[in-house]
Amino acid sequence: MNDKTLVSPLIPSKENHLIEDVELRDLINREAKKAILSMAQFHELEMMYTCAIKEVKTKFEVLSTEFNCRFKRNPINYINTRLKSRDSIFNKLARKKLPLTIESVEQNLNDIAGVRVVCTYIDDIYELADSFLKQDDITLLEKKDYIENPKENGYRSLHLIISVPVFFAKKKRDMKVEVQIRTMAMDFWASLEHQMKYKKMIPDQDKIVAELKKCARVINDTDKKMLEIRKHIETAQDEPTEEEILSEKLRQINKPI
Repeated sequence: MNDKTLVSPLIPSKENHLIEDVELRDLINREAKKAILSMAQFHELEMMYTCAIKEVKTKFEVLSTEFNCRFKRNPINYINTRLKSRDSIFNKLARKKLPLTIESVEQNLNDIAGVRVVCTYIDDIYELADSFLKQDDITLLEKKDYIENPKENGYRSLHLIISVPVFFAKKKRDMKVEVQIRTMAMDFWASLEHQMKYKKMIPDQDKIVAELKKCARVINDTDKKMLEIRKHIETAQDEPTEEEILSEKLRQINKPI
């Protein structure tokens, strides 16, 4: 009897094991390389959004400095920034039933990079937004005025989705950034409402929602009243207008020595 007939075709040979091991290692290596490449691409995308945030924040800081110099007042109290976390990004894509890819992130999400500008008065919000949007490298993609048209829960803020060019070592990329501009009172309310939204097992939740809406109306009325008071004080003190302040500065510059 030939020795070869003793080898059952059901029993894998050593050579078959070797082939399977090589194929498995190749598959693992390919998937590992794809995963590493994807992580590297996502890390680079986060870097680009971070740079876009810096660009937008700097623009508002420049406007703040200019207002201080020209008109002796600063419309900006503070600026907050945030980069959406990876978990939040992929959870949002999953909820929308969108592909979990780098391309999908860039195409479908507008709020990866966020800049929040907090002002003192309501008129500062619109003046800042107008000055910001007039800059020739800023492209407005979407505008939602939740001050004039507040959300059902009482939320108020001006939202802008913009595109800004960011220059890197070897390329330029237009990056999307969400800009929120609101007063300190609006920001206080939004922070409180955000905390309440994620609390579990709150008794009388409907009552709290109604109370928050009532507070939002009170805060809005207070914002408007504070603006009236400021304007009344400026009028009573006969303070110079912004144009008069600028004219005086120019006169002093051109004054003969």
